[in-house]
Amino acid sequence: MKQKQEIKLSDHFSYGKILRFTAPSIGMMIFTSIYGVVDGFFVSNFVGKTPFAAVNFIYPFLMMLGAIGFMIGTGGSALVSKTMGERNMEKANRMFSMLVYASIVMAVIVAVLGIVFLRPLSSALGAQGQMLEDSVLYGRIILLALPAFVLQMEFQNFFITAEKPKLGLYVTVASGVTNMILDAVLVIPFGLVGAALATALSQVVGGVIPLIYFSRPNSSLLRLGKTNYDGKALGKTCTNGSSELLSNISMSLVNMLYNVQLLSYAGEDGVAAYGTMMYVNLVFLAAFIGYSIGTAPVVSFHYGAQNHGELKSLLRKSAVIISICSVAMLAAAYILAAPLSQMFVGYDAALYEITVHGFRIFAWSFLFAGFAIFFSGFFTALNDGLTSAIVSFLRTLVFQVAAVLLLPKIWELDGIWWSIVIAEAMAVLVGAGFLAGKQKKYHY
Repeated sequence: MKQKQEIKLSDHFSYGKILRFTAPSIGMMIFTSIYGVVDGFFVSNFVGKTPFAAVNFIYPFLMMLGAIGFMIGTGGSALVSKTMGERNMEKANRMFSMLVYASIVMAVIVAVLGIVFLRPLSSALGAQGQMLEDSVLYGRIILLALPAFVLQMEFQNFFITAEKPKLGLYVTVASGVTNMILDAVLVIPFGLVGAALATALSQVVGGVIPLIYFSRPNSSLLRLGKTNYDGKALGKTCTNGSSELLSNISMSLVNMLYNVQLLSYAGEDGVAAYGTMMYVNLVFLAAFIGYSIGTAPVVSFHYGAQNHGELKSLLRKSAVIISICSVAMLAAAYILAAPLSQMFVGYDAALYEITVHGFRIFAWSFLFAGFAIFFSGFFTALNDGLTSAIVSFLRTLVFQVAAVLLLPKIWELDGIWWSIVIAEAMAVLVGAGFLAGKQKKYHY
């Protein structure tokens, strides 16, 4: 019987192989986003508009604290993959183990600080009354599971490096199904507490299962074991993954700023409408993020092995794939604006109208977001953390902050929706400039 051939990091990647290799990571990110959407659906329809606004108000802060997982996952994956490309597997496993242990310690410290400062931060950002109480209640329950969430995000990258992307997808599906089932069981009787418990427990599933898998003898390229502190490797990982850290922190800060602006221009309705758009945004951008995560170890491997022809081929093919997906997502978002808004906020006519109108402006951002995400991830994979960080910092913080502060003065509420579109377009121009300028250095 002919054995099924596995796709390896060292393979030549055609369009078909690229899509097959990246499909599990894309699936992981999309599924992770979808079960977050399920949270929002249950809270909005069965708990109420104010708790729904509260969840979306505090969620960016929670994601900002969980950004450690993205930093260690992307930066560490690039470093470990490069070391594997240099044929030093023992060193790669020592690095992998050290990075996982370090991330657990960091996550515990951050979780404790988050729980302590959650109320004053929420109040400072403008939450009042019942919305403040709901934000603090939901946030503190989620923060109890922060170490597991950090591991979940981190292992999504390392599963690909270990050449087990499908296993990573299965873990994500298990985590997502856990969240969906618990939402259905817990939200109606326990309200917002039930939604928070469903999310926290699903994150425990997503973080602990990979920890157990890599701690035991397994068939992957990586295994957790004895290690020693390597400050240089940790520093390189943090530097290299700083773009993803900055990207997530910046997005969270910007989302908080958006909420502040929306409270000013449209009240709780504006925050709820933005929350609906963000759920769809999470799912669509998850496809681009998953593609970037999936291709990163391949880029790192071929860069370490000095296979310049493969880098050129992968970059060219990625541009074609992202272009097609960007146009398809714009069309889908525009068409689905009304039915998705109906699903989340159809119980309130005024809120529904605000959401549909804003959604159809916001949809244009999908033309640019995929390229901006890929440019940042590509430079991270090349172990050029500084360039990646600059692209991410400008995209997720500088351009969006400037846009969301200036454009509402001209177009009021519509200016907030256009802010994301303008910021993504500017980020693509910057990323393309770096790509052209670094071509001779990296030979892609």
